[in-house]
Amino acid sequence: MATVQWRRTIGTLCVLAVTLLTFCAFSSVSGAVSLNDRVQKLLELSNQRSIIKLNNEKYREFVKTLPRNYSVILMLTALNPSRGCQVCQAAHEEYQVVADSWRLSGGSDKLFFTMVDYDEGHDVFNSLKANTAPVFMHVPPQGKLKEADTLNIQAVGYNAEVIAKWIAERTGVNMRIVRKPNYGGVVAFSLLMLLVAGFLYLRRNSLEFLYNKNMYAWIVVALILFMTSGQMWNHIRGPPFMQRHPQSKQWMYIHGSSQGQYVAETYIVMSLNLAVAIGFVMLNEAAKSTTESQKGRNKVMAIAGIILVAVFFSALKSIFRAKYQGYPYSFLFK
Repeated sequence: MATVQWRRTIGTLCVLAVTLLTFCAFSSVSGAVSLNDRVQKLLELSNQRSIIKLNNEKYREFVKTLPRNYSVILMLTALNPSRGCQVCQAAHEEYQVVADSWRLSGGSDKLFFTMVDYDEGHDVFNSLKANTAPVFMHVPPQGKLKEADTLNIQAVGYNAEVIAKWIAERTGVNMRIVRKPNYGGVVAFSLLMLLVAGFLYLRRNSLEFLYNKNMYAWIVVALILFMTSGQMWNHIRGPPFMQRHPQSKQWMYIHGSSQGQYVAETYIVMSLNLAVAIGFVMLNEAAKSTTESQKGRNKVMAIAGIILVAVFFSALKSIFRAKYQGYPYSFLFK
């Protein structure tokens, strides 16, 4: 009887062992199929759009679910204007350049570009403890997130080249940034040259103005004003002309951060710089002539020049204080 009981026990253990091994093998195969399915879905989505938009459910499916043999570049953003994110659109455009460059290079199934908007995935923000936007994160295939897996935008910015370099450091994947060609500048420059050539042709019998020093001086001043006011930044970033404040709903002409600006702001800064330049020109002209008959005129020009420089330079410092919080200096205006 003991021998029979012993044999039954051994038989039961063998059956349990075979069942356990079969279950483990089945689980392993199921996990492999699930991973392959996820990769295929990601490839299909990335073929449709270089940046895969995720919500709470898709984030759990493609980013949180294990096992995972691919890296995910995740952008947390808030593109809805009511959210008041001033730089989200500009950062999204640069991120789009990176994702498009990756797809143009051929891409692979080891790296995917994704994005979560706050309005569609606020649970993702909460799980990652993100209380600001935009945020760029690298989710590795294995292991926990490290500090370096979050791009330090405040220190290095969010240009496409910067993002690509950071991705290469985190994943070892190098990519060449390819920007879409902009022929607008070439066309505008060509039209300008045609206009200048036509004007010179029509005035070919009276070209004395080409020797006018004041004309060249004002051209140089105009070029300096164009560059110092931020027009090139507008050309690259494409910011809005102005924007409503999310709480007060009032129009804002001056951006509240040093990381951005409005088109209207550049015109305001250009006008203030022009007024300061005119003030210095008037001071210089007043000091040039010292004849007795021009003393009264020179005095008026000197006073007007001083007022222009003092008032409009103070306005420039006031704008600078508004954009760079904590700047301690001011002159006439706070």
